Amino acid sequence: QVQLVESGGGSVQAGESLRLACRTSGINFKIHRMGWYRQAPGKQRDFVAAISSDGSTNYTDTVKARFTISRNNAWNTVYLQMISLSVEDTAVYYCQTSYTSRNCWGRGPHVTVSS
Repeated sequence: QVQLVESGGGSVQAGESLRLACRTSGINFKIHRMGWYRQAPGKQRDFVAAISSDGSTNYTDTVKARFTISRNNAWNTVYLQMISLSVEDTAVYYCQTSYTSRNCWGRGPHVTVSS
C-alpha cells in the first residue's frame, strides 16, 4: 500500500518561510519522480515542483527562485523549502507520485500566508 504523509504546513506572515516534508512508504522511493502540487481555495490543483530519481528538478514559473524541492532517499522523503512566501502561495499542498500508472496523493497540509 502506497502512503504519502506530509508534514510542515501552517500559518505564516508574508515574507516568511516554511518547509514541507512528505514521507513515503510502499514504493521503491529512490526510483520515483516526486512532485508537489497545490490547490488554492476555489481553484484547480496546479503543479508546483518535481524532482526526478536522478535529482533533476523543475518548477512552475511563479515559484522559481523561492521554492526548492529536494529528496532524501535514505529517509524516503521529499521536501519543499519555501521562502519569501506571499499571500498568493496560500493553498493546500499535495505530495504526488505515480505508481502502477496512477497518481498517488498525500492528504495535503494547509499553508496559509497572511499579509
